[in-house]
Amino acid sequence: MNRYRKKVTGMDIFNRSTLMKAHALLAAFILPVAIMFFVTGALYTWGIKGNYVTNAHEIHLVNPIQDELSELVALAKKELQRQGLETPTGQAKIKRMGSSFRLEWTGSNMDIIIEPTSEPLIAKLEIKNTSLHRQFVQLHKAKGGEPFKVYAVAFAIALLLLLVSGFIMAWQTPKLRKLTLASAVLGVAMFVAMVVAS
Repeated sequence: MNRYRKKVTGMDIFNRSTLMKAHALLAAFILPVAIMFFVTGALYTWGIKGNYVTNAHEIHLVNPIQDELSELVALAKKELQRQGLETPTGQAKIKRMGSSFRLEWTGSNMDIIIEPTSEPLIAKLEIKNTSLHRQFVQLHKAKGGEPFKVYAVAFAIALLLLLVSGFIMAWQTPKLRKLTLASAVLGVAMFVAMVVAS
């Protein structure tokens, strides 16, 4: 054994070459999902949310529908299965408006609404199919299935690592150290100011 062999320390992981390689690979890997989040988020702030194609159907009932989530979800599943459709990927909820109510079940490619009508034994089912842009917006809003939610968490972690590695590389460059510190302080101050202003 060579007693003069260089010891590998934790700091070697943060050498510039390793950081640059990790930074570049992470950036390339998350670029597609980053573009999706950036574009949909920017357009959403201006009210551009994508469109739906909506179809309405009547549901003939044996008993009037009640304000019960489990019963309405079971009815929705039955009707969608009857039409050969999958259930939405998001969460179902009951929306109450005064004395009225309706089931809203959103997903990445489809939303459904079930609500009572003036006829006690007839309910209205709306199936809202998303456009491509609206589907991306729904994914941005965490309306997708479990696989995309896991993917989104991985993206968030990768983005954080990307920012941290960029900061470390800038800090390791003597000519950039003061500028990096000033930029970080300005960024924190701007964040606090925007939170207070909002």
